[in-house]
Amino acid sequence: MKIDSSKPAGTPSTPGGAARARSGSAGAASAQAQAPRQTTEATLSGAQGVDSVLASTPVVDVERVAEIKRAISEGRFQINPERIADGLLQSVRDMLSADR
Repeated sequence: MKIDSSKPAGTPSTPGGAARARSGSAGAASAQAQAPRQTTEATLSGAQGVDSVLASTPVVDVERVAEIKRAISEGRFQINPERIADGLLQSVRDMLSADR
């Protein structure tokens, strides 16, 4: 069956359907009212506590930031350009694979 979205809702798409729709509209309405409703319910197990865990998890590791600040001020913070480049490349790979 082909779905034609160019016709307004309630417009029959089959030949002769308009006459049937007009003559049997009362019967169709009562048949729809008597038809059982189908519902679908989905649940996620274990997801109930996610909000509370996220709310209690800090966005920034304050202790790690303080350690990096101390290392910079003491001159012992070492920058590893290869590690930075590898991390950037991996981030791009992850983003590209997520788009597929």
